[in-house]
Amino acid sequence: MAIQWFPGHMHLTRKAIGERVRNIDVVIELLDARLPGSSANPMLAELTAGKPALKVLNKQDLADPACTALWLAHYSSLSGTRALALDASVAAPAKALVQACSELAPQRGGMVKPMRVLICGIPNVGKSTLINTLSGKRAARTGDEAGITKLEQRIALADDFYLYDTPGVLWPRIIVARSGYNLAASGAIGRNAFNEEEVALELLSYLKTHYASQVGERFKIDVAPAMADEDLLEAIGRKRGALQGGQRVNLQKAAEIVIYDFRSAAIGRITLETPQEFAGWLQEGQKLDAQRQLRKDAGGLRRQGRA
Repeated sequence: MAIQWFPGHMHLTRKAIGERVRNIDVVIELLDARLPGSSANPMLAELTAGKPALKVLNKQDLADPACTALWLAHYSSLSGTRALALDASVAAPAKALVQACSELAPQRGGMVKPMRVLICGIPNVGKSTLINTLSGKRAARTGDEAGITKLEQRIALADDFYLYDTPGVLWPRIIVARSGYNLAASGAIGRNAFNEEEVALELLSYLKTHYASQVGERFKIDVAPAMADEDLLEAIGRKRGALQGGQRVNLQKAAEIVIYDFRSAAIGRITLETPQEFAGWLQEGQKLDAQRQLRKDAGGLRRQGRA
Protein backbone atom coordinates (compact mmCIF):
# COMPACT_ATOMS: atom_id res chain seq x y z
CA MET A 1 0.00 0.00 0.00
CA ALA A 2 1.38 3.43 -0.96
CA ILE A 3 2.08 5.76 1.97
CA GLN A 4 0.83 9.36 1.78
CA TRP A 5 0.76 12.14 4.41
CA PHE A 6 -0.03 15.78 3.61
CA PRO A 7 -1.80 17.51 6.54
CA GLY A 8 -3.66 20.77 5.99
CA HIS A 9 -0.92 23.03 7.35
CA MET A 10 1.42 21.80 4.59
CA HIS A 11 -0.76 23.53 1.97
CA LEU A 12 -0.19 26.80 3.84
CA THR A 13 3.54 26.08 4.05
CA ARG A 14 3.74 25.52 0.31
CA LYS A 15 2.11 28.91 -0.30
CA ALA A 16 4.38 30.63 2.25
CA ILE A 17 7.54 29.17 0.69
CA GLY A 18 6.41 30.29 -2.77
CA GLU A 19 5.97 33.85 -1.54
CA ARG A 20 9.12 33.99 0.59
CA VAL A 21 11.52 32.50 -1.96
CA ARG A 22 11.23 35.55 -4.24
CA ASN A 23 13.39 37.52 -1.80
CA ILE A 24 15.74 34.71 -0.78
CA ASP A 25 19.43 34.51 -1.72
CA VAL A 26 20.18 30.88 -0.80
CA VAL A 27 17.96 27.89 -0.08
CA ILE A 28 19.16 25.33 2.45
CA GLU A 29 17.37 22.00 2.13
CA LEU A 30 17.96 19.74 5.08
CA LEU A 31 17.98 16.07 4.07
CA ASP A 32 18.10 12.89 6.12
CA ALA A 33 21.53 11.36 5.49
CA ARG A 34 19.97 7.90 5.83
CA LEU A 35 17.64 8.58 2.86
CA PRO A 36 18.95 11.60 0.94
CA GLY A 37 16.94 10.94 -2.20
CA SER A 38 13.66 10.07 -0.53
CA SER A 39 13.90 13.08 1.80
CA ALA A 40 14.54 15.54 -1.07
CA ASN A 41 11.22 17.27 -1.68
CA PRO A 42 10.40 17.59 -5.42
CA MET A 43 7.84 20.27 -4.56
CA LEU A 44 10.57 22.38 -2.94
CA ALA A 45 12.77 21.88 -5.99
CA GLU A 46 9.99 23.32 -8.12
CA LEU A 47 9.29 26.25 -5.78
CA THR A 48 12.96 27.21 -5.37
CA ALA A 49 14.17 26.58 -8.93
CA GLY A 50 16.95 28.95 -9.98
CA LYS A 51 18.10 29.76 -6.43
CA PRO A 52 21.55 28.68 -5.19
CA ALA A 53 21.03 25.55 -3.12
CA LEU A 54 22.86 24.04 -0.19
CA LYS A 55 21.97 20.39 0.44
CA VAL A 56 22.68 19.45 4.03
CA LEU A 57 22.75 15.75 4.84
CA ASN A 58 21.77 15.84 8.48
CA LYS A 59 22.04 12.97 10.98
CA GLN A 60 25.25 11.79 9.33
CA ASP A 61 26.19 10.12 12.60
CA LEU A 62 23.32 7.67 11.99
CA ALA A 63 24.12 7.01 8.31
CA ASP A 64 26.55 4.73 6.48
CA PRO A 65 29.67 6.90 5.85
CA ALA A 66 30.42 5.27 2.48
CA CYS A 67 26.90 6.01 1.22
CA THR A 68 27.06 9.56 2.57
CA ALA A 69 30.18 10.15 0.46
CA LEU A 70 28.31 8.96 -2.64
CA TRP A 71 25.41 11.30 -1.97
CA LEU A 72 27.67 14.30 -1.30
CA ALA A 73 29.39 13.72 -4.64
CA HIS A 74 26.01 13.39 -6.37
CA TYR A 75 24.56 16.64 -5.04
CA SER A 76 27.80 18.59 -5.40
CA SER A 77 27.86 17.68 -9.09
CA LEU A 78 24.60 19.57 -9.69
CA SER A 79 24.73 23.11 -11.05
CA GLY A 80 24.43 25.88 -8.45
CA THR A 81 24.49 23.36 -5.63
CA ARG A 82 26.80 22.52 -2.75
CA ALA A 83 26.46 19.69 -0.26
CA LEU A 84 27.55 19.20 3.33
CA ALA A 85 27.04 16.42 5.86
CA LEU A 86 26.63 17.09 9.53
CA ASP A 87 24.99 16.26 12.80
CA ALA A 88 22.85 19.30 13.61
CA SER A 89 23.63 19.09 17.32
CA VAL A 90 27.37 19.62 16.79
CA ALA A 91 28.27 23.32 16.77
CA ALA A 92 31.42 23.45 14.63
CA PRO A 93 30.11 21.75 11.45
CA ALA A 94 26.80 23.60 11.71
CA LYS A 95 28.53 26.98 11.60
CA ALA A 96 30.11 25.97 8.29
CA LEU A 97 26.69 26.56 6.76
CA VAL A 98 27.12 30.32 7.10
CA GLN A 99 30.35 30.19 5.12
CA ALA A 100 28.83 27.91 2.48
CA CYS A 101 25.92 30.31 1.98
CA SER A 102 28.35 33.21 1.55
CA GLU A 103 30.20 31.27 -1.15
CA LEU A 104 26.94 30.49 -2.96
CA ALA A 105 25.85 34.15 -2.89
CA PRO A 106 29.08 36.22 -2.69
CA GLN A 107 27.26 39.38 -3.74
CA ARG A 108 25.28 39.38 -0.48
CA GLY A 109 26.50 40.47 2.94
CA GLY A 110 26.78 43.61 5.03
CA MET A 111 24.03 45.82 6.38
CA VAL A 112 23.07 47.14 2.93
CA LYS A 113 22.63 43.66 1.41
CA PRO A 114 22.07 41.22 4.27
CA MET A 115 22.12 37.52 3.47
CA ARG A 116 18.61 36.05 3.34
CA VAL A 117 18.48 32.28 3.64
CA LEU A 118 15.48 29.98 3.58
CA ILE A 119 15.87 26.67 5.40
CA CYS A 120 13.39 23.95 4.60
CA GLY A 121 13.01 20.20 4.59
CA ILE A 122 10.72 17.32 5.43
CA PRO A 123 9.21 16.91 8.92
CA ASN A 124 11.46 15.65 11.73
CA VAL A 125 14.68 16.06 9.73
CA GLY A 126 16.33 18.20 12.42
CA LYS A 127 15.77 21.78 11.26
CA SER A 128 14.83 23.13 14.67
CA THR A 129 17.83 21.48 16.32
CA LEU A 130 20.13 22.96 13.67
CA ILE A 131 18.66 26.44 14.06
CA ASN A 132 19.09 26.31 17.82
CA THR A 133 22.70 25.22 17.32
CA LEU A 134 23.40 28.02 14.85
CA SER A 135 21.79 30.72 16.94
CA GLY A 136 23.20 29.46 20.22
CA LYS A 137 19.81 29.57 21.89
CA ARG A 138 16.45 27.83 21.85
CA ALA A 139 14.96 29.74 18.92
CA ALA A 140 12.87 26.86 17.61
CA ARG A 141 10.89 24.04 19.19
CA THR A 142 12.32 20.57 18.76
CA GLY A 143 10.92 17.09 19.13
CA ASP A 144 11.14 13.57 17.75
CA GLU A 145 7.78 13.89 16.04
CA ALA A 146 6.72 14.95 12.56
CA GLY A 147 5.10 18.37 12.32
CA ILE A 148 6.47 20.23 15.37
CA THR A 149 7.11 23.56 13.60
CA LYS A 150 3.83 25.08 12.38
CA LEU A 151 4.70 28.72 11.55
CA GLU A 152 7.47 30.49 9.66
CA GLN A 153 10.15 32.00 11.91
CA ARG A 154 12.90 34.54 11.19
CA ILE A 155 16.15 34.15 13.10
CA ALA A 156 18.99 36.68 12.93
CA LEU A 157 22.23 34.71 13.03
CA ALA A 158 24.20 37.94 12.59
CA ASP A 159 23.45 41.59 11.85
CA ASP A 160 23.63 40.80 8.14
CA PHE A 161 22.41 37.17 8.06
CA TYR A 162 18.73 36.28 8.32
CA LEU A 163 17.52 32.70 8.40
CA TYR A 164 13.88 31.97 7.61
CA ASP A 165 12.60 28.69 9.05
CA THR A 166 9.48 27.00 7.69
CA PRO A 167 7.46 24.01 8.90
CA GLY A 168 8.56 20.62 7.68
CA VAL A 169 6.71 19.82 4.49
CA LEU A 170 6.19 16.73 2.38
CA TRP A 171 4.61 16.76 -1.07
CA PRO A 172 0.98 16.04 -2.04
CA ARG A 173 1.64 12.64 -3.62
CA ILE A 174 4.65 10.37 -3.19
CA ILE A 175 5.16 8.58 -6.51
CA VAL A 176 8.21 6.54 -5.41
CA ALA A 177 6.72 3.72 -3.34
CA ARG A 178 10.04 2.91 -1.68
CA SER A 179 10.39 6.54 -0.58
CA GLY A 180 7.13 6.32 1.32
CA TYR A 181 8.40 3.37 3.34
CA ASN A 182 11.80 4.98 3.96
CA LEU A 183 10.19 8.23 5.09
CA ALA A 184 7.90 6.32 7.46
CA ALA A 185 10.82 4.33 8.86
CA SER A 186 12.76 7.55 9.51
CA GLY A 187 9.91 9.25 11.39
CA ALA A 188 9.12 11.88 8.74
CA ILE A 189 5.51 10.71 8.36
CA GLY A 190 2.87 10.86 11.07
CA ARG A 191 2.46 7.55 12.86
CA ASN A 192 -1.23 7.28 11.98
CA ALA A 193 -0.49 7.38 8.24
CA PHE A 194 1.20 3.98 7.96
CA ASN A 195 1.16 0.42 9.21
CA GLU A 196 4.22 -0.34 11.36
CA GLU A 197 4.32 -4.01 10.42
CA GLU A 198 4.28 -3.21 6.70
CA VAL A 199 7.03 -0.60 7.09
CA ALA A 200 9.15 -2.95 9.24
CA LEU A 201 8.90 -5.69 6.60
CA GLU A 202 10.04 -3.32 3.84
CA LEU A 203 12.85 -2.10 6.08
CA LEU A 204 14.01 -5.63 6.85
CA SER A 205 13.88 -6.52 3.16
CA TYR A 206 16.54 -3.90 2.50
CA LEU A 207 18.57 -4.52 5.65
CA LYS A 208 18.91 -8.27 5.17
CA THR A 209 20.48 -7.63 1.74
CA HIS A 210 22.74 -4.69 2.60
CA TYR A 211 23.30 -4.91 6.37
CA ALA A 212 22.73 -8.56 7.28
CA SER A 213 25.66 -8.75 9.69
CA GLN A 214 24.53 -5.69 11.65
CA VAL A 215 21.00 -7.03 11.95
CA GLY A 216 22.28 -10.43 13.03
CA GLU A 217 24.59 -8.91 15.64
CA ARG A 218 21.91 -6.62 17.05
CA PHE A 219 19.24 -9.28 17.44
CA LYS A 220 21.53 -12.32 17.94
CA ILE A 221 20.05 -14.28 15.06
CA ASP A 222 21.32 -15.75 11.80
CA VAL A 223 20.30 -13.56 8.84
CA ALA A 224 20.47 -14.66 5.20
CA PRO A 225 19.38 -12.69 2.12
CA ALA A 226 17.09 -15.59 1.10
CA MET A 227 15.25 -15.47 4.44
CA ALA A 228 11.60 -14.41 4.10
CA ASP A 229 10.92 -10.95 5.52
CA GLU A 230 8.05 -12.29 7.63
CA ASP A 231 10.28 -15.02 9.09
CA LEU A 232 12.94 -12.46 9.96
CA LEU A 233 10.44 -10.19 11.71
CA GLU A 234 9.07 -13.15 13.65
CA ALA A 235 12.57 -14.28 14.66
CA ILE A 236 13.37 -10.78 15.93
CA GLY A 237 10.12 -10.62 17.90
CA ARG A 238 10.74 -14.00 19.47
CA LYS A 239 14.33 -13.13 20.36
CA ARG A 240 13.25 -9.85 21.98
CA GLY A 241 10.36 -11.38 23.90
CA ALA A 242 7.55 -9.76 21.91
CA LEU A 243 5.17 -12.61 22.65
CA GLN A 244 1.48 -12.97 23.29
CA GLY A 245 -0.82 -15.85 24.22
CA GLY A 246 0.31 -19.29 23.17
CA GLN A 247 3.88 -18.05 22.72
CA ARG A 248 2.88 -16.44 19.43
CA VAL A 249 4.93 -13.44 18.28
CA ASN A 250 3.25 -10.06 18.59
CA LEU A 251 4.18 -8.79 15.13
CA GLN A 252 3.05 -5.24 15.91
CA LYS A 253 5.43 -5.07 18.86
CA ALA A 254 8.22 -6.71 16.83
CA ALA A 255 7.73 -4.11 14.10
CA GLU A 256 7.95 -1.28 16.62
CA ILE A 257 11.22 -2.73 17.91
CA VAL A 258 12.73 -2.89 14.41
CA ILE A 259 11.70 0.67 13.53
CA TYR A 260 12.91 2.07 16.86
CA ASP A 261 16.26 0.30 16.60
CA PHE A 262 16.73 1.67 13.09
CA ARG A 263 15.88 5.24 14.10
CA SER A 264 18.18 5.15 17.11
CA ALA A 265 21.02 3.51 15.13
CA ALA A 266 21.02 0.62 17.59
CA ILE A 267 21.36 -1.68 14.56
CA GLY A 268 24.27 0.41 13.29
CA ARG A 269 24.94 3.26 10.87
CA ILE A 270 22.59 2.55 8.00
CA THR A 271 21.61 4.27 4.75
CA LEU A 272 18.54 3.00 2.93
CA GLU A 273 19.43 4.09 -0.61
CA THR A 274 22.31 4.95 -2.90
CA PRO A 275 22.07 7.57 -5.69
CA GLN A 276 21.92 4.79 -8.27
CA GLU A 277 19.20 2.88 -6.44
CA PHE A 278 17.08 5.97 -5.96
CA ALA A 279 17.44 6.97 -9.60
CA GLY A 280 16.01 3.57 -10.57
CA TRP A 281 13.12 3.84 -8.12
CA LEU A 282 12.34 7.35 -9.35
CA GLN A 283 12.33 6.28 -12.99
CA GLU A 284 9.93 3.44 -12.23
CA GLY A 285 7.73 5.73 -10.13
CA GLN A 286 7.53 8.30 -12.89
CA LYS A 287 6.61 5.59 -15.39
CA LEU A 288 3.81 4.27 -13.20
CA ASP A 289 2.61 7.80 -12.49
CA ALA A 290 2.45 8.59 -16.22
CA GLN A 291 0.40 5.43 -16.76
CA ARG A 292 -1.94 6.41 -13.93
CA GLN A 293 -2.44 9.84 -15.48
CA LEU A 294 -3.23 8.30 -18.87
CA ARG A 295 -5.88 6.07 -17.27
CA LYS A 296 -7.31 9.06 -15.42
CA ASP A 297 -7.46 11.15 -18.61
CA ALA A 298 -9.08 8.28 -20.54
CA GLY A 299 -11.70 7.88 -17.81
CA GLY A 300 -12.46 11.59 -17.98
CA LEU A 301 -12.96 11.44 -21.73
CA ARG A 302 -15.33 8.48 -21.36
CA ARG A 303 -17.42 10.35 -18.79
CA GLN A 304 -17.59 13.38 -21.06
CA GLY A 305 -18.73 11.14 -23.92
CA ARG A 306 -21.61 9.80 -21.82
CA ALA A 307 -22.69 13.28 -20.69
